[in-house]
Amino acid sequence: MTGRRAAYNILRRVTQEGAYANLAVKEEFDRSDDRPTDIGRTTALVYTVLEHMSWCDFIIGSYAKGRVHSSIRTVLRIALTEIFFMDTPDHAACDSAAKLTAEIGKSGVKGFVNGVLRSVIRDRDAGKLPPLPSDPVDRLCIISGFPAFIVEEYVGEYGAARAESLLLAKTEGVTLRAVFPKTSDAVRAHFESIGIPCEISRIVPDAVRIKGVNGDITEDELFKSGEMTVQSESAMLACRCLDPKPGMSVLDACAAPGGKTAYIADLMERNGSVTAWDIHSHRVELIEKTLSRMGVSGVCASVRDASEYDPAFDSCFDAVLCDVPCSGLGGGSGPDARYRRTLEGVIELAKLQSKILETCSRYVKPGGTLVYSTCTLSAREDEDVVNGFLAGHKGFAPAPVTGSVSEAITESGRTGMLRIFPDTDGAEGFFIAKLIRNN
Repeated sequence: MTGRRAAYNILRRVTQEGAYANLAVKEEFDRSDDRPTDIGRTTALVYTVLEHMSWCDFIIGSYAKGRVHSSIRTVLRIALTEIFFMDTPDHAACDSAAKLTAEIGKSGVKGFVNGVLRSVIRDRDAGKLPPLPSDPVDRLCIISGFPAFIVEEYVGEYGAARAESLLLAKTEGVTLRAVFPKTSDAVRAHFESIGIPCEISRIVPDAVRIKGVNGDITEDELFKSGEMTVQSESAMLACRCLDPKPGMSVLDACAAPGGKTAYIADLMERNGSVTAWDIHSHRVELIEKTLSRMGVSGVCASVRDASEYDPAFDSCFDAVLCDVPCSGLGGGSGPDARYRRTLEGVIELAKLQSKILETCSRYVKPGGTLVYSTCTLSAREDEDVVNGFLAGHKGFAPAPVTGSVSEAITESGRTGMLRIFPDTDGAEGFFIAKLIRNN
């Protein structure tokens, strides 16, 4: 199978079936007996198409009048991405698009596909591509792929220039962390010994950022041995805001796939009680698999709806993490989430987030810590949820983020509410609120 056909299959699953891109990529390569030879380039092609899909659709709409079948639209998206955002020569992209059109059983429209692409290339060379809209929201929707309601919110809060910076930001490289008792210095030394440059994160001291990795990081010896794992700086920061200590009792209320649960156990030096919940049984299995790979034992992982109160856990935990289901529209992360979200869906998410926070707050011991986090920067899911909770729960108060994070983060988190921005912090967009239950 060619890489373009594999990319086509993955993109169809993401855009037509709502599949998550990372899972669709993995499943395509795992199940295929005829895998493309260059998996890395195929994966890059998928994500680059998703990154620029709205712009590709704007171009397609300008040159292909009338309805374009979804399968042909996917072919054109792939070809336009290769022409404008990758290093594929024009003629190769056009020829490959024609071949892919035939391969999916649409030979009758090869001429149409070739004609659209040739017209686009001709106008590009003449400097006559259709201009983007002058309205900043419309323009940003096209070049970023984010839904209009998010673009409008960010433009209103940050201004058009900063909103563009946020929405177009991309994090570079892969962020790793050492698994207890291995250290970040040991992970850094390992990669430097094989010629791969890396650096310790300025946000989280346990995070190591590497660039220029060829191949699958899960094939590295440290990953295979469970001494290292992939984890975003923002997710690690949410765990550190709990300030977990050996001997504590901690709840990770929305835990799958288990990376944060494992990190909490490591921060406690594997000495204490960690409970992990998820609403779906197959995701609890993911938690258990993650913990097993890293040799984390003693965690109680179970199927439980964090939004439904259980009096058996009332005031049971020293610290509770609510890393709630969210829109994933923080920027700097996977591009596929932005195409699935609607304003109505986000409003419903905010209701669920509020319910989870309300319910899990009852499980915090007096004097204990409650951390609420999302991987979005939308006030609807962030400050509005937390402020609404605080208005009705005088027993909780924001607490400064101090003690276990960098000086830069400590300064930003003095109010108890912290944002990580992809454009200035170089990490996945994230919101964290740290609250303390009064004695």
